Amino acid sequence: GKHSVNLDNKTADVTVKPFTLEMGIKFELHVTISGNKINVSEVPELPIPDDWMRDKLELNFYKSEQGGGGEVENVNYDRQSRTAVITFLKPG
Repeated sequence: GKHSVNLDNKTADVTVKPFTLEMGIKFELHVTISGNKINVSEVPELPIPDDWMRDKLELNFYKSEQGGGGEVENVNYDRQSRTAVITFLKPG
């Protein structure tokens, strides 16, 4: 609909129009669990910096029931081999 908005003592008429947000990227990870580490293989190649990928992996496994996670101590990510090792503070 149409709305009037006051900006710096002036009135601006605005119209609200729907738009579509881009969908997030969905991907599948292959994991091997051993003690306090998870080996992740086939990490997808995404056009994002390595530190962003490490953050995404950490968030995925931090206290994640799906990933069997917990508090993450370290994420070692290797873009070239498309692998990562997630190390947890406590085994389990």
